[in-house]
Amino acid sequence: MTVSSAPGKVYLFGEHAVVYGEPAVPCAIERRATVTVEPREDDHVRVEAEDLSIDGFTVEYSGDAGGRPDVDVPTPLVDAAMGYIDAAVDQARDALGMPDAGFDITVESDIPLGAGLGSSAAVVVAGIDAATRAHGDPLDPREIADRAFRAEYEVQDGQASRADTFCSAMGGAVRVEGDDCRTIDAPNLPFVVGFDGGAGETGELVAGVRALRERYGFAARTVETVGDVVREGERLLTDADPDEDASDDLLSELGRLMNFNHGLLEALGVSSRSLDNMVWAARMADAYGAKLTGAGGGGCIVALDPTAETETALRFTPGCEDAFRAELADEGVRAEDDRAARRREDEGEER
Repeated sequence: MTVSSAPGKVYLFGEHAVVYGEPAVPCAIERRATVTVEPREDDHVRVEAEDLSIDGFTVEYSGDAGGRPDVDVPTPLVDAAMGYIDAAVDQARDALGMPDAGFDITVESDIPLGAGLGSSAAVVVAGIDAATRAHGDPLDPREIADRAFRAEYEVQDGQASRADTFCSAMGGAVRVEGDDCRTIDAPNLPFVVGFDGGAGETGELVAGVRALRERYGFAARTVETVGDVVREGERLLTDADPDEDASDDLLSELGRLMNFNHGLLEALGVSSRSLDNMVWAARMADAYGAKLTGAGGGGCIVALDPTAETETALRFTPGCEDAFRAELADEGVRAEDDRAARRREDEGEER
């Protein structure tokens, strides 16, 4: 049995604009998807996923996915979940040179599905890592990031960027511009996440921005301005001391840019009333800044606030289903079975 986990993410800056070659800065957070893999002797794949839908599901198939679980949840969410798992299996088989490899796969996640926190990327990253390690052929995190991107690119019909998968594989804060992906030595940031319980339709939202951008020159310039915001935010992060907590001055400047970024995304039509309500609740609670994160249309906002005020305010905001603090995840994809073995060794030494 091989177990891997990978973190979700929030966008500090840059969603949607990253699709058009502008930079983005996503940050990994300590909300993880965990994938357990056991090799099989046949070519079947059996998937048990208790956390990717309301009821959870189990499905078994051979070759390409021929079945779908019969559960009382929205079909697009289940199809998306299975699509990402299928793509991860394909990438693992390709990396191993074993096109008929079979797997028993269990997926657990504390990242809301479709909420803009990178749940699909985390599942794919952790799945590829666990499946390849289960056959004794572990991959470098950067190769996992590349293969996970290819999986998302396939499932999302060519609309994926490298941002989510690179961030999940590498951890910490990262900077992505087209195929140029690099890590940022950033200080810890006091993230607070608000979740409205919904999930925007990424394809429709991306298509909506594309239509605006093609029709109006000022919409295209708005996308470029998001890129300018990202570059300024990146400069602030790289100038900061990664070994110290973020200063009030840094948080104030980052928060101002987050507010600006949200306004630009709202102008591009990807916000919603529930997201705006949560953003304003965070600002009224004296958060340094707040914005939607992910594709928008529903899902999550992210705020910067080291105090408990924003989390408390969000819990009393109409339309907010959940609010939680999310620490920056320094580690990306990791082997949880190795960590468990080390813990057992440490406990034995203490005795």
